[in-house]
Amino acid sequence: MEKQVLILDQKQIDRKLQRMAFEIWEQNSSEQEITLIGIEGAGKVLAKNLAKRLKEIAPISIKVFTVSLNKKSPLNEAIVLSEQSISNSVVLIDDVANSGKTLLYALKPLLDLQVLKITIAVLVDRKHKSFPIQPDIVGHSIATTLQNHIEVVCENDEIVAAYLH
Repeated sequence: MEKQVLILDQKQIDRKLQRMAFEIWEQNSSEQEITLIGIEGAGKVLAKNLAKRLKEIAPISIKVFTVSLNKKSPLNEAIVLSEQSISNSVVLIDDVANSGKTLLYALKPLLDLQVLKITIAVLVDRKHKSFPIQPDIVGHSIATTLQNHIEVVCENDEIVAAYLH
């Protein structure tokens, strides 16, 4: 049986999400509107949670959209952005930055829209990048082996735990 280690519980995740929301606000305090784009799956749940927190602390308009892609083979299927009318400041959000591949390909449709600013936010950042992606806002950073896997668990639009396998 595979060993599973809890690295973030619900209380820790709540604190990290609150801090991430403040960081997003600090980096976008001069904006009238920002767009949070969650990568389909846990990234989308994370974006919704961050938007809820931002609405409580920031007097700006916040849009939340989704980008869908095949994480294993991103070139085999279309990369779909749920909405094209995004603001000049975008925050691309995912649960875990592993190799950087998913985040890099998720940026592709944003480049066609000529936004002025793109920030990357992740709940967990691993230090094994194969692609030139460095998240700007990180909830939790962890050094792992290449064989390890990080799983972020979502239940009913809430992020409840993160495990190392």
